[in-house]
Amino acid sequence: MGDQTIDRRHFIGTCLATAAGLCGLGCERRVPDQQWTYDAKGLPTRVLGKTGVSVPLIVIGGGSRFCSVSDPEESAAILELALDSGLYHWDTAHDYVYDDVVSEERYGIVLNNRRDEVFLATKVQERTYDGAMRHVEESLQRLQTDHLDLLQIHDVQSLDDVAVIGAEGGVLQALQELKEQGVTRFIGYTGHSSAEALAAMAGRHDFDTMLCALNHYDQGQEDREGRAIPRAASRNMGILVMKVIRPREAIESVTADELLRYALSLEHVTAAVIGTDSIEVVRQNTELIRNFERLSAPEMERISGTLEPLFNSGRLAWMRPGYRDGSLT
Repeated sequence: MGDQTIDRRHFIGTCLATAAGLCGLGCERRVPDQQWTYDAKGLPTRVLGKTGVSVPLIVIGGGSRFCSVSDPEESAAILELALDSGLYHWDTAHDYVYDDVVSEERYGIVLNNRRDEVFLATKVQERTYDGAMRHVEESLQRLQTDHLDLLQIHDVQSLDDVAVIGAEGGVLQALQELKEQGVTRFIGYTGHSSAEALAAMAGRHDFDTMLCALNHYDQGQEDREGRAIPRAASRNMGILVMKVIRPREAIESVTADELLRYALSLEHVTAAVIGTDSIEVVRQNTELIRNFERLSAPEMERISGTLEPLFNSGRLAWMRPGYRDGSLT
C-alpha cells in the first residue's frame, strides 16, 4: 500500500480520541463493557440473527426522505419521537448527503445526549482500507459518538465488487479490525442489485447482518428474496430489508401498509428500514407494528403477483443497472 499507508493501530486510536473529544467522553472508551438493553416501549421485536440483539420491526432510515427535512430542529424532533416510541434501531450512511443536509450530523444532534438508548448503524462506501478508515472517523465525528453498533459495507454491486471488498488492504480488512478494536460491535453489508453478489458475501466472509433491497428484480433476474436472503439466513445473519414501500410510487392498487406487512411477513426477515421524513410517519409506522400480524399465504401471493410486472420492468430509477445508493432509502 506504499508509504502513504496509515498505521492501523494509530489510526484507530486517533479515530476514537477525536470522536470522544467531540462527545465529551473519555478517550479510552470504545464499545461500553455492559449489557445492552433497549426500550421498545411495548413494540414487538425480533432477534437480529447472530448479534443476539432484539430490534423493533421498523428501522429509522436516514436517507433521502429523512434528509428532505430541511430544519434541523424538525429532524431532531422526528428522531426524539421515534426513540420515545420504541424505535431505537437507526440506520444512516457516510454518503447520505443531500443538498446541504448531512444525515449523520442530524443523527448526532440527538445522539449527543441519548447515545446509549440507540442501536446505531451506519455504512461506508469506500473500498480501500485507508479510505474506509477515514470515512469511519468522519462518521464518528458527525454522529458525536466513539462507537457504533453496526458498521456496514455500503452497496455491494457485483462479484467483481465482492473480490475488491475482500482483498488485502480492502474495506473488509478495515471493518474486521474496527470490530476487533471495539469501535463497532457488529459488521454487515448492504446492496440492492446483484443477488449473486449478496449471496457470495454471505458465503465467503463472516458478517453479522445483511441489508438488501427487497424484491425489485432487474428484468426478472435478481431474486434477492429467493436467493440472497436464504443464503444469509443459513449463516445465521440478521436480515434487514429496504425500499419495501417504493413500488407504491408506480402501483396504486397496493398500499404502503400492505407492502410493509408483506416484507415483515417473509421468512428470515428481521426488520425493514423505512425512510422517515415526518412525525406522522413515525406515528403511523409505530401503530402498524404495534398491532402487526403476519399476512396469510394467499395475501402474500396476491401482493407478490401484483408487484411482479413492476419488478420485471425496471420502471423506477433504483431498479435500473448502474444505480448507486445514496438516495431513495
